[in-house]
Amino acid sequence: MIHQLRIYEIFESNKAAFHARFRDHAMRIMARHGFRILSLWETRSATRTEFAYILAWPDAQTKAERWASFKADPEWVEIKRVSAIEHGDLVGAIEDRLLMPTDYSPQL
Repeated sequence: MIHQLRIYEIFESNKAAFHARFRDHAMRIMARHGFRILSLWETRSATRTEFAYILAWPDAQTKAERWASFKADPEWVEIKRVSAIEHGDLVGAIEDRLLMPTDYSPQL
């Protein structure tokens, strides 16, 4: 089992649209492609607002294959296209990290 941390810069001006798209569309389509989302958060610093979430994967190959299938999903491609027309860019910088447990890490 591996874990993936995704952090998206989101914008206050269209934050509600981002959350609606992720909640109502991305999560449903991700589930269809075998994603296992463990938890989601919104974070803020003095300079930006972020959306962070953790995914669980059986292995790196599965992670890569399922991300590729999700990104190519025709429904997701169309939802992104339409939301960009309606709301502009919903996501700025994206950070993607593979979380490797230490040998002394308690199990989740």
